[in-house]
This record gives sequence, C-alpha cells and structure tokens, in this order.
Amino acid sequence: MSKQYLSWGSADNAHPIDIFSLAVTSNQIISASGASALKIHSTADTDFPLAQTIEAAHKIGCHHVVTSRNGLKAASIGFGGEFKIWNNNNGDWSEEVALSNAIKEPDTWAICLSEDGRYLAGTTNNGHIKVWDLSNGEQFRDYETKGAFGACIDMSNDGKYIASGHQNGSIYMFSNETGRMPFSLSGLIKPVRAVAFSPGGKLLAAAGDSKVIVLYDTESGEQVTQLTGHSAWILSLDWSHTGEYLLSASFDGKVKVWSVERRACVATHSENDKAVWSAKWLPKIGRTEGFATAGASRSISFYREATGG
Repeated sequence: MSKQYLSWGSADNAHPIDIFSLAVTSNQIISASGASALKIHSTADTDFPLAQTIEAAHKIGCHHVVTSRNGLKAASIGFGGEFKIWNNNNGDWSEEVALSNAIKEPDTWAICLSEDGRYLAGTTNNGHIKVWDLSNGEQFRDYETKGAFGACIDMSNDGKYIASGHQNGSIYMFSNETGRMPFSLSGLIKPVRAVAFSPGGKLLAAAGDSKVIVLYDTESGEQVTQLTGHSAWILSLDWSHTGEYLLSASFDGKVKVWSVERRACVATHSENDKAVWSAKWLPKIGRTEGFATAGASRSISFYREATGG
C-alpha cells in the first residue's frame, strides 16, 4: 500500500544560494547554505515563519548543521573549516564561543551529535573519525581508517556506535565503548554520501553514488537488504521516529519514502529536477507525520501525510 504526502507549505528563497543541510528540533528547523547565515524556522505553526537568523555564522558558508535529539544543542561547520557550537534557550539560539574555539580540526567535513548533545563526532578528509566531549571541548576518540575522505557520519541513539561513509565506498562502524572498529561493511563501491542508524540501533542504512540504499544488521555487520529505485546519487537519509520508514533524497530532485518492513518505496516526490541535499522527518503533529526537504531550489519544502481524519 502506498502512502500519500501532500504539500504543506514552504519557506521560499530561505537562502540566496543552495541549502546543504537541515536539522530539526521538536518545534524548529535549522537550515545551512553556501551563504553566511543560519536560518531557524518554526515548525509549530504551519506558516513555518522565520524565528531567527544567525547572521555571519560562517563567513564563506556552511555545509553541515546538526542537532542533538533532545534539541538543546546544535553544531555547524563551515567551508572555512570552523566549528560552531550552539545552545538552545527556549527557541533562541546562541553560540558557545569558548567551546567553538576549543575544537580545532579544519580538515573536518561531516559531523553528528549524540542524543544528549554531550559528544560531537566528525569525519576528516584523510579518513579519521574524531569524537569530542563537549563538556570540556577535549578530543575523546580518534579512529583511523584507510585514508579515504569521510563524506558522512552518524551516531546511534544510545551513543554506543558511530558509522562513517567514505569517498572510496567504504563504510565503517566504531564502538565508542571499546574504541575499536567491530565492522567494515561491504556493498557499496562508489562514494557513500549518507549513513543513518535506525532509532533502535538495530539497522544501519547507507547510500550514495551507487543509487541504492543498503541496510545492514548492526549486530552482525551483514547486509539485510538493498532498496532500489533512485536513478541519481542519493544525498540524504533519515529514519522516521518509529523506524518504520526511511526518507531518502537524491541529486535529481526526487524524494522517496520507504517501508522498511515491506522493503519497498511507498511514496515518491519530485517537485523539480534540482538536487535535494537534505531531507528530514519532522516531529509528529498529533497523528500526522511530515518531512522537510531543501537543496538547490534554495527553499525549504514541507510535506505532511494525507490522513482521512
């Protein structure tokens, strides 16, 4: 059975240049682009009004912004290699300047935060995975791989595992408890652009230039299934809150919703043919599930599930 998602509004021309990254909290969405400002829109109101603009957050633009699952912390990294750590005070974001200055790793590309916002992890251009403790700004782990550019990263909800995807098609899983690499995962030969742990941590999804999504069992490292249907590079992956559905976005403007149980695509959206760099599920409003997308269109588009009620 397919699902239908309806257009729910948009934040048109939210940025003057491509939007590369979206991050969500319980009532806001943060967007980052090739321009210097971060934008925060409210998702509590279906007009999605602009709640805050952080001017000059990153002088030459920002390629990744992430939030902790509890919504209290955000981190962003700019094209100049600078980190910024942000605190959420009742919906108003401010920089933790001392912490931002403490983390110096200009070769970092992709980043992620732990659920409680205490740990920040990042990939580097020479294949290292570094983890910082944000309670003091000190580096906590430095995992080494075979040296290929680390294009994407995610941390499991319980903070036990980190997964990274690399330019050479490699996918690695690391244990934060032991400091070791339990698995090097096979299956994707081309660059990996997105990795995402399921909410329960039992599955890891990975995708990229191979145009397929591979699901792995995190206990065994075995490949569970492949989801096929995209005809362009896959740029973004995000699990729904229950883990029932997986959201994917691609370079040709298509966004797909997959049923993990049925291992099938249940909805496809293609508003235009411009790259969608980021797609994120929104917190449920009542019983309604929705998601947001952004990319080369420079706007943020919102969709909600069509319900009979």
